[in-house]
Amino acid sequence: MALATRVAKPPSLLGSVWRSTVGKKAVMAVTGLIMLAYLVAHMMGNLKVFFGAGEFNHYGHWIRTIGEPFLHHEWFLWIARVALAVSVVLHGVAAYQLSRRDRAARPTAYRHKRRRASYATRTMRWGGVILALFIVWHILDLTTLTVNPNAQEGRPYENLVASFGRWYVDVFYIAAMLALGLHIRHGFWSAAQTLGAGSPRRDRALKAVANALAALLTCGFIAVPIGVMTGVVS
Repeated sequence: MALATRVAKPPSLLGSVWRSTVGKKAVMAVTGLIMLAYLVAHMMGNLKVFFGAGEFNHYGHWIRTIGEPFLHHEWFLWIARVALAVSVVLHGVAAYQLSRRDRAARPTAYRHKRRRASYATRTMRWGGVILALFIVWHILDLTTLTVNPNAQEGRPYENLVASFGRWYVDVFYIAAMLALGLHIRHGFWSAAQTLGAGSPRRDRALKAVANALAALLTCGFIAVPIGVMTGVVS
């Protein structure tokens, strides 16, 4: 009786890309840019809180009606949430696997410790952990309102003020935004190199853009809890 032979199925293109180091870095770069675009839009929306409750609550209602009547109520918001969640998961998994791969490539510690990377590079891992914990808290606080002391559906201004009325939330939020700034500063630069945008002629400009984006987003997000703490937003 002839023995049946099993023919190995060739890996798919996406599978091959994901398994390669270059592919994982490309996934991190693309998902990082998607999240960066979201953060810019989110920060601009957050700053509407300085124009009063009416303006901010209207903005909160508007983002739930984008695409109507073609899209059902909140469909655009949920599409954006799903895309963002997928980007966060892919980004985190790729970062973890690349870190494991890097450690496996050099299992023994370096005999002489050297400053092999910038402060932001060396703290990317812990910054990612802080941001992951912050995302969970932020969703529970201002999206599901599970831990929000105000918890009024359709009243985002009042919920935000109630949230930042707690000092420990302010401290956690500001620490997370500082970690975010470092993450963006290093991540934007790395993404540009991975996607082939870097060159000796453009490196200085790319570093300037990375620094400017990090500073802008950090200051823009931190301005909100500071506004509540100082009574500018109340």
